[in-house]
Amino acid sequence: MATDRVLFHEMGLDDRLLKAVADLGWAQPTLIQEKAIPLALEGKDLLARARTGSGKTAAYAVPVIQRILTSKQTVREQAVRALILVPTKELGQQVQSMVRQLTAFCARDVRVADISGKADISAQKPILMEKPDVVVGTPSRVMAHINAQSLALNNSLEMLVIDEADLVFSFGFEADLKNLLCHLPKIYQAFLMSATLNEDVQALKELVLHNPVTLKLQGSQLPDSSQLQQYSVQCEEEDKFLLTYTLLKLRLVRGKTLLFVGTVERCYRLKLFLEQFSIPACVLNSELPVHSRCHIISQFNQGFYDYIIATDEQGLEDPTASSVKKEEEKGKTTTKKKKKGGGKGGQSKDQEYGVSRGIDFQNVANVINFDFPATVESYIHRVGRTARADNPGTALTFVSHTELPLLAEVESTLSDADTECTLKPYGFKMEEIEGFRYRCRDAMRSVTKQAVKEARLKEIKQELLNSEKLKTYFEDNPKDLHLLRHDKDIHPAVIKPHMKNVPDYLIPPTLKGLANPLTGRKKRRNFQPKTGGVIKSDFKKNARGKNPLKTFRFKPKKSKASAGAKS
Repeated sequence: MATDRVLFHEMGLDDRLLKAVADLGWAQPTLIQEKAIPLALEGKDLLARARTGSGKTAAYAVPVIQRILTSKQTVREQAVRALILVPTKELGQQVQSMVRQLTAFCARDVRVADISGKADISAQKPILMEKPDVVVGTPSRVMAHINAQSLALNNSLEMLVIDEADLVFSFGFEADLKNLLCHLPKIYQAFLMSATLNEDVQALKELVLHNPVTLKLQGSQLPDSSQLQQYSVQCEEEDKFLLTYTLLKLRLVRGKTLLFVGTVERCYRLKLFLEQFSIPACVLNSELPVHSRCHIISQFNQGFYDYIIATDEQGLEDPTASSVKKEEEKGKTTTKKKKKGGGKGGQSKDQEYGVSRGIDFQNVANVINFDFPATVESYIHRVGRTARADNPGTALTFVSHTELPLLAEVESTLSDADTECTLKPYGFKMEEIEGFRYRCRDAMRSVTKQAVKEARLKEIKQELLNSEKLKTYFEDNPKDLHLLRHDKDIHPAVIKPHMKNVPDYLIPPTLKGLANPLTGRKKRRNFQPKTGGVIKSDFKKNARGKNPLKTFRFKPKKSKASAGAKS
């Protein structure tokens, strides 16, 4: 079968594009790329379903770039030729990054602009005035620029891409998308890329595509058991914290790990709980600006953190309820479920936020569903963050007794697929880690509601201090800056130093061979002085007896009488 595969250099791509592909280290295309790119280059509309991490972004980015390069050989006029619609700002940045990597050797001929960010429309207007070849954005932001007359697509657009199409309606973009289609030319090539083919995707297909080719590649939306190991363990609320502590502190779970919880408040509760044991973790908070969230993701990808705690609130919504609500209110309000998922803080969340989908977490070895996902789709998208491409991965899901029906629904959905993709029971003996329970209870007592609230406020205060927009305000009002900078927490979570160490007697005998507890102690390196030159001796490291301040002792002189008696 390997000889039948179509390689990149056999697809008739531009040499500059092939060079960029080679620099990215792509020896051969993935299955979705192998099937989609030749069909797209023939000018056909595509509806492609492939699981998360299968290379869908490059599957449409390569033909988009190739077509722009081809058209520029005859038409040199600068215009917006491709529009890529995404449901989240994070995915918009990821798509822009991918297109820039693929146009590394033709950046002058193919320019890309991401307008999905939270910047003012007036600030993005100069970028669009230059008419970039590729525009990436959410439907609401693109529609806002069309209304502001800073973007015109009805004469120049040749290609339309809707990435993660199954989320576009559930994120409340139905009204914006229908309005947007009225501003497009009658003839254009369109691609719909999705991880699932639900009713929303079928509705989009009728709106956007013309005689499309449908690609249904993987039978299962997740890798099979040879690549992705999926486990479930039945435990209640307190046991969730106990098991998480044991797995992370004893290093039974190794590698980069994503922990999914239900709400932002629980994100901080889990973060403060782990901090009690000196386990560093970061929170991906929908209340923070998109640049801050992307900075956290980049730090996680670079290895500054091994654990990231996140929610997928948008992905947990009822798609039909959300889209109907959004259509009625013209995209200006959020659904009740979003407000319910935000905790009691009252801060406004980013409506175009999503973690379980669209964000490129690199080299994630494990996904832990601390709170069970509300839908099967949410489970698939969460677990799809690991075992991407050909890398192995593990998913562990905590299930309470009230969530057993949801677990049965997930298992039946996965078992319906052709490939082997099932949840196995996690054979962990909870009675062996009972010795850690008192520690966990002690830590949970320190994580009060007030401590959680202040941890959230601390991050928001830090955002205020780092805000570019508030720099001039703080220059004019230095007193406010001073107050904000020195505003300390009133009731912070008290961290007890002894909690970071794990006594040997608490580690179960069966785990002593596997456990490698995080102690937080730095190993001392043996110092070897360089040969040659003057070596300065350290006063504190001198031999015993040479430091009179520490070793001075009074020794009486022996009398002559006693000396004579001995003789």
